[in-house]
Amino acid sequence: MKNRYIDLITQTFDFPQDGFDVSDNNLNFNGIPLMDIIAQYGTPLKISYLPKISSQIQRAKRYFNVAMAKADYKGNYTYCYCTKSSHFSFVLEEALKNDIHLETSSAFDIPIIRKLEENGSINKDVFVLCNGYKKSIYTQYIMEMIEDGFKNVIPILDNMNELHAYEPVYSKKKLKLGIRIAAEEEPNFDFYTSRLGIRNTEIIDYYKNVIQKNPNIEVKLLHFFINTGIRDTAYYWAELDRCINLYCDLKKICPELDSLDIGGGFPIRTSLSSNFDYEYMADEIVRQIKSICDQRGIQEPNIFTEFGSFTVGESGAILYGISEEKRQNDKELWNMIDSSFITTLPDTWGIKQRFILLSVNHWDKEYQRVNLGGLTCDSDDYYNMESIKSRVFLPKVNPGEPLYIGFFHTGAYQESLGGYGGIQHCLIPAPKHVLIDRDENGEYTTRLFAKEQSAKSMMKILGY
Repeated sequence: MKNRYIDLITQTFDFPQDGFDVSDNNLNFNGIPLMDIIAQYGTPLKISYLPKISSQIQRAKRYFNVAMAKADYKGNYTYCYCTKSSHFSFVLEEALKNDIHLETSSAFDIPIIRKLEENGSINKDVFVLCNGYKKSIYTQYIMEMIEDGFKNVIPILDNMNELHAYEPVYSKKKLKLGIRIAAEEEPNFDFYTSRLGIRNTEIIDYYKNVIQKNPNIEVKLLHFFINTGIRDTAYYWAELDRCINLYCDLKKICPELDSLDIGGGFPIRTSLSSNFDYEYMADEIVRQIKSICDQRGIQEPNIFTEFGSFTVGESGAILYGISEEKRQNDKELWNMIDSSFITTLPDTWGIKQRFILLSVNHWDKEYQRVNLGGLTCDSDDYYNMESIKSRVFLPKVNPGEPLYIGFFHTGAYQESLGGYGGIQHCLIPAPKHVLIDRDENGEYTTRLFAKEQSAKSMMKILGY
């Protein structure tokens, strides 16, 4: 009977083409034997598989460049990394191996870019698209970069008052600008219009009445971003259509305008059944931009994207050990992890985000339905099965047998949202973080990026 069960699982469970496979009843992640990593470093453990960052960038570049070739598109494609997805040095260093550019969201992104230029990872020709609502320290840092010779720093206006902050620059030299279009969100979104950007009905008049009067200001780029990301929906295509037409309207009176930034939004796989057609979406975006521009008699723009989660999300994973199995009543079986969801995977409870969850070992065992709970005393510290529309099944192990699980494609946002290096809920320590790379022979290598957070470091933060 047991063999029949294993045969059935083998016949019906298909992994995607890349990322996961099982050998000797243990899970491999991008060819990395996770049980070997656990044996070396223990759990809980965050891992970052660096080659995945480069492969994702190259995928997107290929999709857009092929789409442009097929459409005989005259503009260029520029890949920007959205730094807020993960600011870690190892992420930026890996990403920048791939001839990319950068997008910032706040003032303290700028010192990071300065450091990258100092150590030779970038030069002063790099495009730096400066997004977000900007306080004075942010605009000051932007101007200092421009004064210091960064040739392609483009502050993207979030509102019409922001322009005045750059007067010390444009009063004496050329200033390149972008304008963010306030997107119309989906009708089922909490707010129908984005809080970010300038209303599309105001942009043309604003350009004519304010910007056009100053010959030192060049509007080079229009930017828009849809909260739901890039999706094959009537809503997305309608918004893209509206923004392309606005680009054409502005281009007729603003000849220096030459670029359209369609933001980020390529999704990452959050389940093994994810089937987003990246190639089709890139083809259709390029085709629609070219078609509308041709109809309007406008030269098609250069296309910028700002992929963040797509760049770094699938490189990350977090591994937990099951500390204890607890049966709280006749129906509910709890598996307690050796860390906390609130502190290590805040998206799972903050926005009910689903991640790929798989057992690391015991793939030959019978599976049972369980609930997953974290170590804190907070009632929300569990993996919300209701939000993912399915139940969690994990191997049924004998008492004393170690069971390990992994959450995968967790590489974006979790450290910053969880307050990396700071004070965690119930003072649960941040886990170890290990970086995995491959050498010139294709052999994987590991190095410890951060030890598990210590009581001493937390007490220092707390003033003891």
